[in-house]
Amino acid sequence: MLAIERRKEILSRLEAEGKVLVSELAKSFDVTEETIRRDLEKLDREGLASKTYGGAVSKHTATLDLPYKIRIGVNVEEKQRIADTVAAMIEDGERIMIDSSSTAIYIIKKLKEKKNLTVITNSVVILLELADKSDWKVLSTGGNLKEGALSLTGSSAEKMIRSYHVDTAICSCKGVDSEIGVTDSNEQDSLIKQAMFASAERRILAADTQKLGKKSFVRVCELGEIDALVTDQRVNDEWVELCRQNGVENLYQ
Repeated sequence: MLAIERRKEILSRLEAEGKVLVSELAKSFDVTEETIRRDLEKLDREGLASKTYGGAVSKHTATLDLPYKIRIGVNVEEKQRIADTVAAMIEDGERIMIDSSSTAIYIIKKLKEKKNLTVITNSVVILLELADKSDWKVLSTGGNLKEGALSLTGSSAEKMIRSYHVDTAICSCKGVDSEIGVTDSNEQDSLIKQAMFASAERRILAADTQKLGKKSFVRVCELGEIDALVTDQRVNDEWVELCRQNGVENLYQ
C-alpha cells in the first residue's frame, strides 16, 4: 500500500471512530510504529487530524469538511456498492438532480450506461465527468465555487434548482439521526440539498451505514421526508424499524 493510500484509510477510520492508536494502525497496515507516526504528523501538519500521545484524534468536526480530493478516496468500496443500488433505481429518460458529495461521482459513473438522462448538479466534478455525454442534457446550477469542495452553492444555485421539477433527487449527508433526521456540516450544502429534495418527486438519500446514528451541524430534513435510504449494507434492526415507521424504503446490495 502506498503512503497516500494508507493516510486516506487512516482518515476514514478517524471519520468513523474519532480516534486512532499508533500501535493498532501499525499492526493493521503491517508497518512500523515510526511509519505511522510520520503519517499522523503529516496529517496534523495538513490540518486533517490532531496528533496526540500514542495516536491521533479527528479534526472532522461538525463544521469542518475534509477536502474533496481526500473524501473521494475514502470508503471507496462502500460508495461503489451504494452507486450500484442507486443506478438500478434510475430508468432511461429520467430527470434527476444530484449533489456534489463524493458518493455522487461514483453514482454518476454507474449511471453513464443509461440513455437520455437529464442531470442537474452543483458538482464541478460531475460536470467534467459528463462532458462527453452528448445524448444527455446536463445543466449546471451555477453559483459560488466552494473552496476545496469543487461544488457550486449560494442563492443563485438554490434559485436555479427550485425553478425545475425532476423525477428524482439524489443527495448524501454527514449524518442521519433517529430524532434530528438528516444533517450536514454546513449551511451552504444543506440549503442545496433541501432545494433538490423540494424539487423532486422521489428523494433518495445515499449514506453508508457509518453515518447512521451520527449528528452533524445543520439539519437538512426529517427522516420521513426522504423516500429511500440507500446504504452499503443491511442496516441493524433498530434502523429497519425506524425506516418502516417513517415510510422510508431501505435498499442495499
